[in-house]
Amino acid sequence: MIISRIKLKNWKNFKEIDVPLRNRTFMVGPNASGKSNLLDAFRFLRDIAKPGGGLQNAVLDRGGVSKIRCLAARTHPDVEVEIHLSEFDSEEILWRYAIGIKQEPRGSRLPFLTYEKVWKDEKLILNRPDKEDTKDKERLTQTHLEQINANKPFREITRFLESTIYLHLLPQLLKHPQSFTGPDLPGDPFGKGFLERISKVNQTTRTAWLRKIETALKIAVPQFKKFDFIEENGHPHLEAVYEHWRPNGGKQKEDQFSDGTLRLIGLLWSLQDGDGLLLLEEPELSLNSAIVSKMPALIYKLQKPKKRQVFISTHSLDLLSDKGISLDEILVLSPSAEGTTVLTASSIPEIRAMLDGGMSPAQAILPRTKPKSINQLTLF
Repeated sequence: MIISRIKLKNWKNFKEIDVPLRNRTFMVGPNASGKSNLLDAFRFLRDIAKPGGGLQNAVLDRGGVSKIRCLAARTHPDVEVEIHLSEFDSEEILWRYAIGIKQEPRGSRLPFLTYEKVWKDEKLILNRPDKEDTKDKERLTQTHLEQINANKPFREITRFLESTIYLHLLPQLLKHPQSFTGPDLPGDPFGKGFLERISKVNQTTRTAWLRKIETALKIAVPQFKKFDFIEENGHPHLEAVYEHWRPNGGKQKEDQFSDGTLRLIGLLWSLQDGDGLLLLEEPELSLNSAIVSKMPALIYKLQKPKKRQVFISTHSLDLLSDKGISLDEILVLSPSAEGTTVLTASSIPEIRAMLDGGMSPAQAILPRTKPKSINQLTLF
């Protein structure tokens, strides 16, 4: 199952958007245009649906409704999120899920639902507030999505959303864990517990996935020879062996890996881990341009057998130079004083004309995302 459309109203950068989504979707735009915030809409739904999550935690983890609500919203107070769900490679809508949220005007200022709706095959099967909600307003502080005793008719949506994976691995968290002693962020988005995540996978599966990663690293990393997962004194570690004139002289643990090697390992692991929606934020960071140019094909090859949906935010010329990327797979974000607009690249005539003229998606789209006064930066 995939998310085939998303509608947002007053969500962070976005006053109102309504865009289709593909099996593989690339999100392109200037800095601060809202690429991370668009990905966060999917994380938000996951955080509501996952065990131990729920609406209150999902909103409060983001600083409350006032931090989520678009600054361009003005008099309309609701934050609204709606998704359509379809089968992989299909446009038929199986499910629709929609919620509206706002904040209590006084008292605890808790977030609460203004509505929650579910459609199955275009038939409305949940429409809140209902009679029970009217009798007890506190019921509207929780979604039915998060409640096992209430979500049975549409639990398929809950299971799908809670399987969403976001991993934006920060190498420094693995290299110097002792320097980051604060509380862990919900969902471990930056990979602080990445090694523990690997250790929890059963050994047969873990070994198979690591062997695939080893094969890729031999191709991408000079002198790379062998890759293992080990435990020392109860702590998990990655260990690599490099070609060296001394036998075993080239062994390294993760604290000696390059940032690019660690990020590549995180990317290759996450592409194999699970079959739910995968959110990748700027996967090109720290990687050689030749590796980045192969990412679209690699993602396609690994997602197709699992029928897995992947969303990628990027600024990379090399990544978007792959002419196998369809314009229907690219969302172009354009910021303005009234919030960021989002369009599929295929809906922009100028971009279509450039591709018809032989340009790559990168050549047609990326010049549109640069700041208008960028040449003045050299005057700093």
